[in-house]
Amino acid sequence: MPVINFTNPIPVLVAVIVFALVLYLGRETKKSLVVGIMLFCFIAILLGHTIEFMTVAQSNEVIYKAVTTSATLDLVFIFLSFISYLWVDDIEVKAGKKKSIDNSLEWFWNKV
Repeated sequence: MPVINFTNPIPVLVAVIVFALVLYLGRETKKSLVVGIMLFCFIAILLGHTIEFMTVAQSNEVIYKAVTTSATLDLVFIFLSFISYLWVDDIEVKAGKKKSIDNSLEWFWNKV
């Protein structure tokens, strides 16, 4: 079984709560580094699941499906973390009155 098994609801709930708390901390402190660290943690978890995916034998279908599901949820968390990073970075730029090269979320909001 994967080390961080996202097929069970409790680890997913814990990950969502930690995600929300880190996002709130990043927004309140106006530091995109906090959310960036969370993004790299989810990338590291995905890397671990990818290694498990390559090493598990496909004959064991239960573990194979658990690792695949966990990796899929990792990708969802990475996407949400990336969007959150861009959002908090925009807040940081506006709060620090720094010059922004571009509005990082403009491409996202135009598509939505």
